[in-house]
Amino acid sequence: MVKDLKAVDKIVINAGELVTAAGNSDRPKVGTELNNLGLIQNGAVAIKGDRIEAVGTTESVIEQVEVTAKTKVIDARGKTVMPGFVDPHTHIIFGSTREKELGLRIEGAEYLEILKAGGGILGTVESTRQTSEDELYYAGKQRLDTFLKEGVTTVESKSGYGLDTATELKQLRVANKLGKTHPADVVHTFLGAHAIPKEHKDNPDKYIEIVVEEMLPRVIEENLAEFCDVFCEEGVFNIDQSRKVLQTARTKGILPKIHADEINPLGGAELAAELGAVSADHLGKATDRGIKEMAEKGVVAVLLPGTLFFLMKDEYARGRRMVEEGVPVALSTDRNPGSSPTESMSLIVSLACLKMKLLPSEAINAATINAAHAINRGHLIGSIEKGKQADIVIFDMPNHEYLPYHYGINHVERVIKKGTIVV
Repeated sequence: MVKDLKAVDKIVINAGELVTAAGNSDRPKVGTELNNLGLIQNGAVAIKGDRIEAVGTTESVIEQVEVTAKTKVIDARGKTVMPGFVDPHTHIIFGSTREKELGLRIEGAEYLEILKAGGGILGTVESTRQTSEDELYYAGKQRLDTFLKEGVTTVESKSGYGLDTATELKQLRVANKLGKTHPADVVHTFLGAHAIPKEHKDNPDKYIEIVVEEMLPRVIEENLAEFCDVFCEEGVFNIDQSRKVLQTARTKGILPKIHADEINPLGGAELAAELGAVSADHLGKATDRGIKEMAEKGVVAVLLPGTLFFLMKDEYARGRRMVEEGVPVALSTDRNPGSSPTESMSLIVSLACLKMKLLPSEAINAATINAAHAINRGHLIGSIEKGKQADIVIFDMPNHEYLPYHYGINHVERVIKKGTIVV
């Protein structure tokens, strides 16, 4: 008796190399697991609706499904097929850009100096407060369009360029609208504690009270964010202030994330472990103790090599050390107007290999399945497995190692998002 086969809407066949990144939908990959990409030669993926129906060699997949006259057949001969990139740390809703700061930094100005002088994040705050929701939406849509062209199919978006209740809510409302109208998935994070606004520069504790007692309740009332983040850094928010915001958010059902130890070893990694944060991000100056404690608690380290590259830093986060210690490592562009104005996850993968000593396989896992876990989406996206969302990218390159090797180039040929060809 012949088993009934399910007719599929699309099928990608003959992939020179199919990168599934499979094996860890319940938790992030750590240690030697990061080296396993689940490679299949002459691979195929069958899609029904917005889900993956079958994965394997071309021969085996064709035997598992029904290919009809209506099935869209995509021949990926000589190409590399991968899960859509997941970007778990961005700041894409903002007013004006900050290209003039590049010259200042070339002349020797430090990031925190520019911030203290009213530039940096505070400059973006001024422009974002003055920009309408419609203007923010249109600009955010353009950035998401670029992400899709670069093979990024899911993007986390933070607020943090308002630093007052009205503008923080405005940013989050725009991000939520984009998530409902754009092909890319958008995950929402409240970052009211991104910097000390100039009106509270002499009393940051007062501003923290506003974040906790005024902003957070409104965010929760309107259901605008899944995560809460804090910029824990010298000259911004200290450990106690950061703890207060994140603990309060967690008691109200919003999960903690943290900008940790980006420029100075303040103890943000240790705080992330203490609070059981979903992720600790940046970590350019994380201590040995902080790395060990994150490994013990399973906190995802979201590394942002593009930021340190653009800030012209010589030292990068110790990605190799983190992998060896068993920390789950993910990658992100940190797309923002000041310290990392890029949507290219391919470039980030190259920098992770060249500057953090990750292997190509480790970096790709970090930009797909582990990045999905950094936003609690590992069960849904980040790998090519039966039943998962059909977020798939076809790259015009012979194998996965070619991605970080031929750097600075967009190799994306086609992007499938939720089963629909969007690029």
